[in-house]
Amino acid sequence: MFDDFMKRRKQEQEAKSSGRLPPGQSLTQKFPVLHYGPVPMYDNLDSWTFKISGLLEEPKTFNWKEFNELPRRKMTLDIHCVTKWSKFDTDWEGVHLKDLVDQGIVKLKPEANFCIQQCEFGYTTNLPVSVMLEDNFLLATLYDGKPLEPEHGYPLRGLMGAVAGTHADADRYLWKGGKWLRGLEFVKMDQPGFWEQAGYSNTARIWQEERYWR
Repeated sequence: MFDDFMKRRKQEQEAKSSGRLPPGQSLTQKFPVLHYGPVPMYDNLDSWTFKISGLLEEPKTFNWKEFNELPRRKMTLDIHCVTKWSKFDTDWEGVHLKDLVDQGIVKLKPEANFCIQQCEFGYTTNLPVSVMLEDNFLLATLYDGKPLEPEHGYPLRGLMGAVAGTHADADRYLWKGGKWLRGLEFVKMDQPGFWEQAGYSNTARIWQEERYWR
C-alpha cells in the first residue's frame, strides 16, 4: 500500500511538472462515484430511447439498438472532477456528436449555440455546441471495454474529459457530461443546469480552475 502511495505521488509530481495536471487537482487510481440522487436501474433497454431535439432541421429519436448502430469512436481521455481528483488515460467508446453532424445524421440550425443534456430524474447540464464538437466530449456507452457501471451512468453518459498533452479551452470538469443521458436539446440561449444553478461554475474550464460562480 505504501509503495502504491509513493508511486502515485511520484506520478502526480511528474504530471504537475509537465503541465498535464490542472491546478488544484490530485491524481487517483480509483474512479470515485459522485452524483446527486438515486441511481436508475434498468431491467432491460427495450423501452429506452435517446432524443435529439431543439434547433435541428429534423428531430431524431433512437432506440438502444439504433443508437449503437451510429458511427462510433474509441477515445483515451484524462478526466478531472471539480472535487479535485483527476484520473489519467481512461478508455471510452461511444458516439461523437461531430461524426453525426459531419455525416448529416444530425443537422443543426445555425442558431443552435448551446446544448442541454437531458438526463434521468430531470437532471440537466449545459455546454456550448462548440465544446461538444471537440475531441474531448463523447456520448459514452463503454468504459475500459465494458458497459458502464450503473453508478457511472449506465447505459449512456456524456463524457467530458481532456486530451492528454493539450491545454484546450474546451477542457471542462467531469460533471459537464451528464450521467444516465436520455437526450440532447439544442437551444439558442444558454440554460444553466442542476449544478450550475446550485452555484457551480457555468463555464467550468479546468485550466482556469473555474469551480464555482464568482
